[in-house]
This record gives sequence, structure tokens and C-alpha cells, in this order.
Amino acid sequence: MKLLKSLAVITLGLGISAIASDALIEKAKKAGLKPIPNELKELYKVIDNPKNPLTKEKIELGKKLYFEPRLSKSALISCNTCHNLAIGGDDNIPAATGHKWTANPHHLNSPTVYNAVFNERQFWDGRSPDLEDQATGPIQAPPEMDMHKDMAVKVVKSMPEYVEAFKKAYPGEEITIETIGKAIGAFERTLVTPSRFDAYLNGDSKALTKKEKDGLKTFIKVGCASCHNGIGLGGSMQPFPVAKPYKYANVGDFKGNKNGMVKVPTLRNIVDTAPYFHNGAVWTLEEAVKIMGETQLGKNLSKKEVESIVAFLNSLTGKKPYVKYPMLPSSTDKTPKPSLD
Repeated sequence: MKLLKSLAVITLGLGISAIASDALIEKAKKAGLKPIPNELKELYKVIDNPKNPLTKEKIELGKKLYFEPRLSKSALISCNTCHNLAIGGDDNIPAATGHKWTANPHHLNSPTVYNAVFNERQFWDGRSPDLEDQATGPIQAPPEMDMHKDMAVKVVKSMPEYVEAFKKAYPGEEITIETIGKAIGAFERTLVTPSRFDAYLNGDSKALTKKEKDGLKTFIKVGCASCHNGIGLGGSMQPFPVAKPYKYANVGDFKGNKNGMVKVPTLRNIVDTAPYFHNGAVWTLEEAVKIMGETQLGKNLSKKEVESIVAFLNSLTGKKPYVKYPMLPSSTDKTPKPSLD
């Protein structure tokens, strides 16, 4: 019960104002589109990880670690640096930039952390199965936080407040890079953003404007929903490119995983997460939609079709959870000192 109350605070705005029958709602669902559940118990079933069941203690500890810059070698970079919750859950720059102002060597763009819980896999190449595993990667990656896993553990163990918090959240478990990842992942699972689109699919036929409904029809008709589906409107692994070479393939050297598969980015809050594509090469939704039509669908979408789809995409801007910036534990004499080397 305490956990559900906690989630209720995080996910304000899940309710719907009117229930009605709408043929387009059924058409969207048949196309594979799914809403964020409007009942907290149902939402919990979707976002929970049986291997790391959500608790209030894990979420609160994970929130602190998410904002903890001392988990980086410089003590300047936190998860929130590249996945800023005050904006789109990303950094709004073409290539992720980390330790010593180092840009991602493959020119990869930071994906949003909002609604990442709905992804089937994590990272652009899908190498992580869940948020808990993914959270340990950037901490250790030299171009990102550049912190050796043993040093990250030493940082956490040097502060009694963290040690006590881990005892409550993970009783009987050692503090390791894996448990640090588990706590951060638990917090990230709560970062969902219900939108007017969800209210619409949940039965409120008035939640979308006529223009947005027409855009949804176009979105389904031209084939966008073949990849951008599910609750996340993305998140699966798909081949890229399919029908035509990607216009900006020369920006960076990323080619997907060994099978040429790339994680489909979520379209939720897409208005807030420019630049677009894995290499952050496109700055407008209009260009992104046009390129996707050519590259993935083999279609030259008309200006009217592009504008119609963009109108629908605007309805995916959701209500971001209120996250109060946490006060972090004080460093001690045992806390490793920052290094800019």
C-alpha cells in the first residue's frame, strides 16, 4: 500500500475524464498501440521487475544515486547529466558528452530515460536486458562517468547514510556495482509520463483534437506503427535502415548490433528530445518523419502526411513526474577524491 501511494505521487495525472466509444481507439489498439495503464495496480504490474521488486526504500535510494555526481571519476557527472529530468530525460545535444568533455566515440545520442521502462532492451544496440543492468554501464564507461566499479562501491561505502539505506533496501546483500544498478533501475522504473494519448486510448474520446486524431490515422495508415508500437511506441529491436540508406549514416560509425538491429526509440515526449536518431543528426520532427518514411517504409511522404503525423506526435507529450532534488550524504575522509585526469 505504501508503495502504491508513492507511485501515485510520482504518476499524477493517470485518470481519464470521460469514457466513450471511438472506432479509432480500437483501430489504434489493433495496430499494436497500448496506453499507459490508468490504474496504479495495473501500472505496477507493467513497470515492476520480479528480479528487483519495487519498494519505497529502493526507489528513494535509487533517486539519490541517480543524482549522485560522486559516482563519476570527476565527481561532476551523474546519471542526470545526460538524462536530465528537468527537460526531456536526455541532454538535447547530438552526441553524449562525458568525462573530460569527451563526446561519445561513436557519436551516439543520449536516449531519454522517461518511459525507458517500456523498452524491450536498453542501449542503442540492445545489449542490456533491463534498466538495472543498463545503469551500471555509463558509470564505468571511460567516455561517460569513467569510474571503476570498485571505486564506485568505495564511494558508496564511505558514507554511513548510504550504507544504512542499502541495508534497508537490500537487506542481506553486499553493496556492489550490481546493487547500485538495481537501486538506480528501481527509481528509473517510476519515470513514466502519461499523456493525452493515453487518456484517449483509455476511453476519453475528447482527449485528442480532430487534427491529432487525423494524425493518428495517418501514423497507422503509412506504417509507422509497425515499429513504433506497444506502450512505449518503440523500444523493440528492428533493422535499420530497411528500404533506403540513412541520409546521415556518415555521422558516427554506429551500425547497430551484429545483426544490424537498432533499438527503436520511444516517441513519447518526442517534442522534447531533439536532436533525433541514434547519432543526433536531425533537429526537426518534420525532417525526422520524412527520413523515416523513406528509410524504413520506402515511401515519399507528402508534406500533408508529414504535418499530420507531427500533429499526432505532439499529443504524446506527457505529464512528467514531480521529482524533488534529493539532499545527498556528506563525504567523509574515506570518500575517494575527485580526479579530472
